[in-house]
Amino acid sequence: MRGLTVGRVLTGILAFQITIGAFLVLGDMRANGFRLPSMTPAAPRLSEPVRPGDQRRVFDPSRQRPPLDPARDAGELPERLTLTETGTGGEWRLEGAIAPGDGARVIGLIEAADPAVETLVLQSPGGSVGDALELGRHLREAGIGTRMLRGEICYSACPYLLAGGARRDIEEGASVGVHQHYFGKSTILPAFVAVEDIQRGQGEVMIYLEEMGIDPLVMSHALTTPSDEIYLLLPEELERYNFVTVEEG
Repeated sequence: MRGLTVGRVLTGILAFQITIGAFLVLGDMRANGFRLPSMTPAAPRLSEPVRPGDQRRVFDPSRQRPPLDPARDAGELPERLTLTETGTGGEWRLEGAIAPGDGARVIGLIEAADPAVETLVLQSPGGSVGDALELGRHLREAGIGTRMLRGEICYSACPYLLAGGARRDIEEGASVGVHQHYFGKSTILPAFVAVEDIQRGQGEVMIYLEEMGIDPLVMSHALTTPSDEIYLLLPEELERYNFVTVEEG
């Protein structure tokens, strides 16, 4: 009887692994331009208003432009993270896609900056998760704050940079969004190796969020949102998950 029970457990685990592997294969097919007919309506475009319960939007980082604020046009985003001085003492802008190797590269730029970086204004469509975590930990250790401005974006891996700020300020009208990530190499064969990468990567992200004082429950939205969509966090969710810090006194 015990052998039968163990056999059922092992069969269940194998079925679960096969299911994840199938999703990974389909994900790679989608990434290479292949699409299966969808049983659910397509997500609206980012330009459409967001309401509670209607927060998923179509997302393509290679084509994404930041939502335009009527008062200013932020222009095109750089292909890699770029650090520029704003002219306000200690405040710098960090914007662009997060490429592999940007963690160490940008840490070097921050350490060499004059005047010293006290606050980073962020705008990024995301990119390399590992580099975002590396850079976010440096921001916290250095006591550097993070800010977001109205009409600008912080998607995918960028919220991990935002979370790393010793002080975090998000203006009303700024757009913060999360979704699923690839961890390690995404290849059709072997799919089960990618499963291990995903599980390890998700665990590292949740540990990081807890270290930064962010409620890891925000990952419930990320894990249920496909990589070609983005879940836009409402202002009340940003507060609930502790992305916004409250000044003491």
